Amino acid sequence: MKKQVLFGLAILIVLGGLFLGGKLSPAVAKEPKILEFDSLVGVPQALTGTQAPIRGVNGGGLPWAVASAFGELKASGKLEISVQGLVLAAGPNTGINPIANFRAIVSCLKSDGSVENVTTGQFPATTGAASSGGGNAEIEASLSLPQPCIAPLVFVTSPGGAWFAVTGK
Repeated sequence: MKKQVLFGLAILIVLGGLFLGGKLSPAVAKEPKILEFDSLVGVPQALTGTQAPIRGVNGGGLPWAVASAFGELKASGKLEISVQGLVLAAGPNTGINPIANFRAIVSCLKSDGSVENVTTGQFPATTGAASSGGGNAEIEASLSLPQPCIAPLVFVTSPGGAWFAVTGK
């Protein structure tokens, strides 16, 4: 009987320590998100090329469409994007992604009102028809953003920096 009581007390001490330890240990702060999104918009005809750049970023030469996308940008500059079915929406290759690598651009307004665009390195994208998995890509990158990064926009671009899809709030 004495062993059972001691065992029960030991369990209570361990469980209490875990419970209280979690309450008394220093809190691990979650890194603040400055943008979280669950969609991207493909470049429409009216914004292709150099006819209407957004924050200095030209549109792709043809319209693009995207099936789905999500991502987040943290205050530290950590960027995560997942995109599916980012393909041409017009021209002879409609429904196809012919580009093997994408980039991302984070565009911030700085506290003085000027724009700063920060670009990632290239990341692989699947080529081919969206119906066969073309236009899929994922990126995780750490960027050096201006502080604060006001009204951020996130672009998915060509390797040369023309945007295919964008989101922002």
